[in-house]
Amino acid sequence: MRTQKGFSLIEILVVLVIMGLLISVVAPTVLNSADDARLQKVQADFKAIETALKIYRLDNYVYPSTEQGLIALVEPSTLEPEPRNFKTGGYLEEVPMDPWGREYLYMSPGENNEVDLFSYGADGLPGGEGQNQDLGNWSQDDS
Repeated sequence: MRTQKGFSLIEILVVLVIMGLLISVVAPTVLNSADDARLQKVQADFKAIETALKIYRLDNYVYPSTEQGLIALVEPSTLEPEPRNFKTGGYLEEVPMDPWGREYLYMSPGENNEVDLFSYGADGLPGGEGQNQDLGNWSQDDS
């Protein structure tokens, strides 16, 4: 008679329990890392957009208006003040989206800086805490 090699039901259950315990310990850490990565993306996007805005201002003597928006960094605006020396190819390839798939909001002149860049966070609504908090280029050093 041949003996069959394999795992018993008890061995499989023990492995499943161990895997469940590991997942319950590791999952919160991984989820928090994803939240931190989203916040870091916002800060990196703010820096890239601010750099493009500064170059735009050097070339055209003013920042794009709130009405022109951030799209004015990609293609020349026909709204006033029209850019005098728009750089061929633009200042950004495309306007980045926030980590939650929404456009960044822009104000010029801003309430906190010469220009304000901000996102309403995960919920897309003003206010909130945690992932729903508002993030702005004026609060970069606070995080």
